[in-house]
Amino acid sequence: RFLPATKAIPKEMLPIVDRPLIQYAVDEAREAGIEQMIFVTGRGKSAIEDHFDIAFELEKTMSERGKSLAVLEPTRLGPGNCAYVRQQEPLGLGHAIWCARDIVGDEPFAIFLPDEFMVGSPGCMKQMVEAYNRLGGNLISVLEVP
Repeated sequence: RFLPATKAIPKEMLPIVDRPLIQYAVDEAREAGIEQMIFVTGRGKSAIEDHFDIAFELEKTMSERGKSLAVLEPTRLGPGNCAYVRQQEPLGLGHAIWCARDIVGDEPFAIFLPDEFMVGSPGCMKQMVEAYNRLGGNLISVLEVP
């Protein structure tokens, strides 16, 4: 859908203004109170892990130049709050979720598709978490596309 831009970089890493799509998904999850992130990735998606990792060299250079590291804060996921699971074959969304089953266990979970960009206040996931806390059950959000 995003060729040729995604020929060399994962679509989740495409920038929207000042951050990649996946950062918007993580920000929305945090707004909803979600603390544990599980990324199901595949071949050629190491940039996602790199984005949320600490870039020591970059931080050292920024510090030496007197630059604030605050701009990097949203990309930091606390120790133990992030896991990566490899989907070795692209067998669809259901299979990707299945790949994370041992980490998720029997806990409630949310699925974010970073290439579906929705903006709202409060965010969609915050609204869904509030509905889940009131009603329980399984929830799905939909967006009418004209």
